[in-house]
Amino acid sequence: METSIIVSGFGGQGALFAGQLLAYAAMDSGRSVTWIPSYGPEMRGGTANCHVNIRDIEVGSPMVSNPTVLIALNRPSMEKFENELRPGGLLIYDTSLIDVEPRRKDIETLPIPATKMADELGNTRVANMLVIGAYIGYTGLLGKETVYESLKSAVKHKRFMGINQRAVDAGYEFGLKNRK
Repeated sequence: METSIIVSGFGGQGALFAGQLLAYAAMDSGRSVTWIPSYGPEMRGGTANCHVNIRDIEVGSPMVSNPTVLIALNRPSMEKFENELRPGGLLIYDTSLIDVEPRRKDIETLPIPATKMADELGNTRVANMLVIGAYIGYTGLLGKETVYESLKSAVKHKRFMGINQRAVDAGYEFGLKNRK
């Protein structure tokens, strides 16, 4: 199994946290993992991204040049990374913030109104967890319980555990429902 992921969005949307959570959960599942964040000026509102590699064998390089998965939380992220996605790859994008369709026809897509769904849950900031839930529900790559356990390590303020878990649940159900 080889999965290479780019998670990207505006600084502050939680793209780096989402990628880190995927890495923790995959590591907790016994897989080999790398996670590399992109900091720099992105932390001030530009496009922030991270690279996540998940393998059953040791990861040779931490960089992701042709991802199998792109998670785009905003339009600049989709525009920047869509062409790097491998043919047959999966593009997950937030339709609440991205008002265009992907240009490519040789990829699989999972559009999700993540920000709208997060608002309905009561906290816009969990849109990233909705997308992670949708990804694992759609692909079956990781178990929901494993993600919950990894959230316990990753969430600094425990008062946010409940809303994050509810977001993963809602996204997971969305992903299952839209599985092909």
